[in-house]
Amino acid sequence: MIKLQIPATSANLGAGFDALGLALQFYNDVEMEESDCIDITSADGTPIPTDEHNLIYISAKDLYEVCGKKLPGLKLVQTNRIPFTRGLGSSSACIVAGLVGANHLLGDPLGTDDLVDLAAQIEGHPDNTAPALLGGIVTAVFDGRRVHWVKQEVFTKLRFVAMIPDFELKTEKARACLPQQVTHRDAVYNLSRAALFSASLLTGKFENLRTAVHDKLHQPYRMALIPHAREVFDIAYAHGAYAVYISGAGPTIMAIADEENTYFAGKMRFSLDNAGLTGWAVHDLKIDNVGAADRR
Repeated sequence: MIKLQIPATSANLGAGFDALGLALQFYNDVEMEESDCIDITSADGTPIPTDEHNLIYISAKDLYEVCGKKLPGLKLVQTNRIPFTRGLGSSSACIVAGLVGANHLLGDPLGTDDLVDLAAQIEGHPDNTAPALLGGIVTAVFDGRRVHWVKQEVFTKLRFVAMIPDFELKTEKARACLPQQVTHRDAVYNLSRAALFSASLLTGKFENLRTAVHDKLHQPYRMALIPHAREVFDIAYAHGAYAVYISGAGPTIMAIADEENTYFAGKMRFSLDNAGLTGWAVHDLKIDNVGAADRR
């Protein structure tokens, strides 16, 4: 029985649209073994597909096919802590679980680069799948076949506080609202800030992060799809956040705060409640530097 722990991920990080992502200490657990049938259960009661449409099963089957093998069946037990369609990489966690688990079942014929490439091919972009697999903060470029990536472990004293609303925002809808073309000025605006984010995070110049998460490619358009998003941004900055951004396609909003801002999450909870935003959950998280892990 393969036992895996897969981290949630936060993509884009403001200006790094489809290129930047990081892993968080917030996990799904998956138990997996070959079977002569499809036997899929949810350990925590979260509704999931229990047939061949299950994304973990699909990904495992894809890896078997890449390796020239036929997957006879699969027994899966999923514990889904990462909420679906909230911008925290739930689908990427399933894809990575299927690939890593299937690779282990076959004796690890594929290397890390192969798994990163295959995960991006299934998902369509690497900004969540790469950090879910590798951990840390990952900068990645997908050329349609291969992912060119750099992982950097992050040991900064920061807290990443996720404000997760009680409504979904499907990635398809969040992408459909984006413009087909952008100006040269807006492209330069984002490129400079994406570069600034990574450099500032890794060198401790946290005062730059508020500027670095500013974006003109996706966040201005997605804000309209997230009720009270601007209010949540303003509350987080009022409580001393270094930076606030839409996590992935949303609707989760992520705040980056100093470790010494001890009660940041508690102050957010109190202020959101006072503002009538009781449907928003608050999770105080750290960066995961390991990625997908075998817990046998």
